[in-house]
Amino acid sequence: MFLLITAAIFGLIMATALFAIKFLFSGHMARKFYKLFATTDLIILCVIIFGWAIRSLVPETFIAIFGNLATIFIMTQLFCGIFVICALIARFFYRKFHKPTKFDPQRRKLLARGIVYPFLSLATALYGNRVEKNSDVENFIDVPIKNLPHELDGFKIAQISDLHLGAYFGLERLESLLQRIADSKPDLLAITGDIFDDVNLNPAAIKIVDAFTNKFKFGIYYIHGNHEHFRGIKQIEQMLTQTKIHWLVNRSRHVTSKLFIAGVDYPQRAPVTSSNDDEHTKIFAEARKSFMDDATKYIPDDAIKILLAHHPEFIDDGAERNFALTLTGHTHGSQFGIFGVPLFPVFKYTRGIIKIGDSIGYVHVGNGSWFPFRLGCPPEIAYFTLKAK
Repeated sequence: MFLLITAAIFGLIMATALFAIKFLFSGHMARKFYKLFATTDLIILCVIIFGWAIRSLVPETFIAIFGNLATIFIMTQLFCGIFVICALIARFFYRKFHKPTKFDPQRRKLLARGIVYPFLSLATALYGNRVEKNSDVENFIDVPIKNLPHELDGFKIAQISDLHLGAYFGLERLESLLQRIADSKPDLLAITGDIFDDVNLNPAAIKIVDAFTNKFKFGIYYIHGNHEHFRGIKQIEQMLTQTKIHWLVNRSRHVTSKLFIAGVDYPQRAPVTSSNDDEHTKIFAEARKSFMDDATKYIPDDAIKILLAHHPEFIDDGAERNFALTLTGHTHGSQFGIFGVPLFPVFKYTRGIIKIGDSIGYVHVGNGSWFPFRLGCPPEIAYFTLKAK
């Protein structure tokens, strides 16, 4: 399925790029670009397919270098096609409502200043791969809560999610991120899954996270994402038992006498995105209920409750059970957005704040990437401050 989706995306991007070339260049120059782009795209696709077949043997250094270069090249093509299509639409409407000036018939299909489009596209691709992808922003959210005990007024929680340790997010960046958060002095740090995503790096990563637990007054709370289940969950849990990290698998812990944090695992039958299959939806709902029953079993009725979950549909479960705040991840905010709105909202909840009654849910956009590019959706550190309502 991964290879089919990859091939389909490549086909679409190649078609977009070839379409753009027709309007940017003519004659011999256009044919040269056709050959260059088609040949390079096929080489990239073959490397991906072959690399996927022997992925356990591919060095991460190669993945990082090849992945970043391939992403820049592919995204340059995509944006060039998008910019050309936008220019053609603008030209169509301009000519429709304005009498066009006389122009050279040989250039009637070409866009003026065609060389600008490839350079602008390359700049956009470089920005998304080299700048925005690596620039964590800070977002601050107040959480109003009824009957909040005085001692919890102003309690501050930091959240990170979906780091996806590996070729595109190394140990040095992990340590730098944790230090940046610790310097902001939140009361605790919540990590909502998909962090320990590399068998070779996981042991060192767990040690790094453990070393920071004492830098937060109430420690670090962590729950599994789906990728931890892909990377040797038993070994990860065995290592976590040797740390001071509070890892929650369908259970809860009291932070203070009145504040409880519950954490749920990632259901193995959970849909990757929103599912329209009734049977699949039913199985997922049953798994969520079972996990929530276990996680909330020992929480007092009058407690202030916070839920950590990887899949964002647990926001509904948190609201149903009167959790003041539910923190989730998984979606990466779609990695593409316009003015804070995700371009690919394929989940029920994809990004940001969701209010259901007196309960607030949050879908973190992630700190890592499922492929090394972000545009209009930078990685984030989210801070939540509890406030008396």
